[in-house]
Order: sequence, then C-alpha cells, then structure tokens
Amino acid sequence: MISEKVKSQIQVVQGDITKLDCDGIVNAANRSLLGGGGVDGAIHRAAGPELLAECRTLHGCRTGEAKITKGYRLKAKYIIHTVGPIYSGTAEDAAQLADCYRNSLNLAKEYELHSIAFPAISAGAYGYPLDAATQIAVDTVADWLQSHADYDMKVIFCCFDARTAQAYQTKMKME
Repeated sequence: MISEKVKSQIQVVQGDITKLDCDGIVNAANRSLLGGGGVDGAIHRAAGPELLAECRTLHGCRTGEAKITKGYRLKAKYIIHTVGPIYSGTAEDAAQLADCYRNSLNLAKEYELHSIAFPAISAGAYGYPLDAATQIAVDTVADWLQSHADYDMKVIFCCFDARTAQAYQTKMKME
C-alpha cells in the first residue's frame, strides 16, 4: 500500500520528457549511451551534440545500471542514463528493470536532485509488456520514496501516449 505522502510525491503526465522543467530526466538508453531511437534519440537531439561528446567518455552502461551527464540544452540540469532489459520473460528482466529505477534514484540523490522524470523504461522497442513494466516502476519508486522519507524528492512518470499514462494512473490507484 502506497502512503498518501508517497502518492503526493509522484505525478503522472503525458508529454515530451525533453521539455520538462525538473532537476533531472531519465534516458532509457542503450548500452553504448551514444543515442538511438525513441526517447533516447529524442533526448540526444534536444540536448545537442555536447551530450554525445560527454556520453563517449562514459564507455557505455550495463543493463540495470545508471550514469549521469549534464542536461546541456534541456531545461533539466542533468540526464540520468539507464539501460533497461530487453524483455525475455525471465525473472532477471524484472530485477534489472527495478534496478534501473532504484539506481537512477540513488544517483539523483547523490547529485542532490529533488525532481526527476522517468519514461516507461523498456516498454517500447525493448518489448517489456506495459502492464508489468508500469507495475515494477510504481512499486520500485514507491519503495524507494518510503525508504528515503527524509529526502525531498518529486518523481514524474512522463508518458509518451495516453495508453501509457493510463497504465501508470491505474497502478497508482490500485496501490
């Protein structure tokens, strides 16, 4: 059960993550961190070529881990890059997806960010079923917020379309 305090820290919005005014946005990146399709490509285009130059210095990222860069031309000061699992139906997929959210939040706290926006990690080209992906996202974020109750953090689930936004809103109501 998600407490009212935690619910008040989570917001579900439909829109373009690159336009959000928050301390950090999360990029659902590929292992190279050098740009790609979907949200990854949109973030790289909006942030500008300086992002690619900085990402080259990070030497990639393993599935479930997170790395941070400056936001460059975005309103967000930072971009946290995390690599979600390519869905295969194994228990490891769920653990790695939860790690994406947990590690991104830990990195945000380390850099003293107080607002962060997540896309639906792995729920696009990586084929993670939307219902399962949003459940893991909501559960992991709520658990993190509850265990870091002394830290002021606002989490935005930024959804590309109405179907994804509805999936998050449903999970928030069910908890």
